[in-house]
Amino acid sequence: MERLAVAKVNLGLSLLGRRPDGYHELHTLFAALSFGDRLFLEPIPEGIEFRGRYGRRNLAYRAAEAYLEAAGWPGGVRIVLEKALPEGAGLGGGSSDAAQVLLGLTELYPAEVDLPALALALGADVPFFLQGGVAEARGVGERLRPLALPSLPVVVFAPGLRLPTPRVYGEVKPHDFGPDLPVAEIVAALEAGEEPPYWNSLEGPAFRLYPELKEVKARLRALGLRGVLMSGSGSAFFGFAQSPEHAQEVVAVLRRTGFARQGTLGG
Repeated sequence: MERLAVAKVNLGLSLLGRRPDGYHELHTLFAALSFGDRLFLEPIPEGIEFRGRYGRRNLAYRAAEAYLEAAGWPGGVRIVLEKALPEGAGLGGGSSDAAQVLLGLTELYPAEVDLPALALALGADVPFFLQGGVAEARGVGERLRPLALPSLPVVVFAPGLRLPTPRVYGEVKPHDFGPDLPVAEIVAALEAGEEPPYWNSLEGPAFRLYPELKEVKARLRALGLRGVLMSGSGSAFFGFAQSPEHAQEVVAVLRRTGFARQGTLGG
């Protein structure tokens, strides 16, 4: 079984405040893209055989372990993970890998398992990847409401700088908190091909840690992309192209200095 673990971007991310449990309450729009990592799953009599970085610490391995244990170990699985997405970029690669392992195992070994609960235990972004598409998210990202958006040409660029999520969140100050995102206005702007009125509350903390990221954002704007924004906790940025041909031209320029891909919004 071959599965595509797509990337995601955040069409705006607002930190509303800090929760009693230490996490941050957020409001965001997740959007799956059309490219990502590839996973190959094969049933074996028992155990988990995993080919990929970090071995048992990899989220894909942990997802397999969690599902098979919840299902009563009906068999085992061999997993080969071919990474295409950069790590520490805010594109959700590890979470997407985990979700696709869970979904694949439900086909290989159907069982009465609470898949959303398993997904949330693995990571805040994993529940979104179970459904894909576009969704408004609240809480730590687990409360989801599907949204409809047109398929838009998008360019993603990661400058090769790995930003550990805990470090970026650790830099958050009270003045970084914001209000709810204007979801209706964001959707309307994207549908009309206009600049969306969104923001990412984590850009400030990330820019304070790595000021050179400001130059990355400015460069993407100079290449004619609209709605340029950092995704998640970075270091990847995305922006919308005027056409697929424009996206291809921008990627040709950007891939000399980092990870650059063109795709479409919505997976």
